[in-house]
Amino acid sequence: MKLLRYGAVGAEKPGLLAADGSIRDLSGVVPDIDGSTVTPASLARIAAIDPASLPQVEKVERYGACVARPGKFLCIGLNYADHAAESGLPVPAEPVIFMKATSALSGPNDPVIQPRNATKLDWEVELAFVIGTECRYVDEAAGAAAIAGYFVCNDVSERAFQLERGGTWDKGKGCDSFGPIGPWLVTADEVGDPGDLSMWLEVNGQRYQDGSTRTMIFKPGFIVSYLSQFMSLQPGDIVTTGTPPGVGMGQKPPKYLSPGDRIRLGIQGLGEQEQVVVAPV
Repeated sequence: MKLLRYGAVGAEKPGLLAADGSIRDLSGVVPDIDGSTVTPASLARIAAIDPASLPQVEKVERYGACVARPGKFLCIGLNYADHAAESGLPVPAEPVIFMKATSALSGPNDPVIQPRNATKLDWEVELAFVIGTECRYVDEAAGAAAIAGYFVCNDVSERAFQLERGGTWDKGKGCDSFGPIGPWLVTADEVGDPGDLSMWLEVNGQRYQDGSTRTMIFKPGFIVSYLSQFMSLQPGDIVTTGTPPGVGMGQKPPKYLSPGDRIRLGIQGLGEQEQVVVAPV
C-alpha cells in the first residue's frame, strides 16, 4: 500500500494511493497516518479494504509529511561507503547516530526555509522508514520485521551549523523544514528489498546525486537492531538512513543552496519530492 496525508498545514487528512492512481480518503477508517496507524494490526485492517469503496479525492493541493507526530526522528550518518569517501572520512565501524527535531518535519513539496545566518545549506536524498512494532534489544531479523514502511526524505543540512559551531551535528540538522518526507509511505511488503533501490537528486535541473541503496553500509534491519540497544523504538518513530555521494559539500568547489533554488529528488518506487528554497523569515 501507499499511504499519504493531504491538505493544508495542520489540517491534513489520511489517504491511500490506489492502484489506478486515484487518491482515496481514509479519514473514515483511521484518524491520521501516525504511530497508531502503522502497527501490523492497523495496516492489515486498511489492506483488507477495497479502495473503490472509499471516497475519491478529486484534487490534492498539498501533500503533508507522510507520517504525523513521530516520537523520534532518528538519523544515521555516513552510511554510504561512497559518501564517506567523498567526505574524506573513514567508513564507520558502527552506525553514526544523530537526531533531527520533530519540528523539522515538513511535506515533500513544502519550501525549504534557509535559516537565519545560514551560509552552507545542503541537500541529501535518503531512504527513510517508520517503525511499526515496539523494539527493545531486537536482533536484525526482528528489526527488519518491525519496519512498517519506507519513504523519501531530504535530509536538509546547514553545514556551518553542523560542523563549525561546536558540539553535535544536530545544530545543522533540525531547523524548521529540514525534514521533508513523502509523498507516500510505501508499506514494507510492497517495497521488497530496500537494499537495492536507485535514488537521485537534482538542483535547478542539474543532477548531483545518482546512487543506490546498494552502497549502504548498514542495512535497515541492522539499523533498527542497533538503535534498539540504546533506546526503545515505538510505532511512528522515523529513521532516515544516510545519503549516497553528490552532496553540495562534496562538490569541488563546494556548492550550497540559496533562495530560489529548486530541488528535485526521488527513490525507485517511493515517489518524488520537489522543494524551492526560500529566504529566512
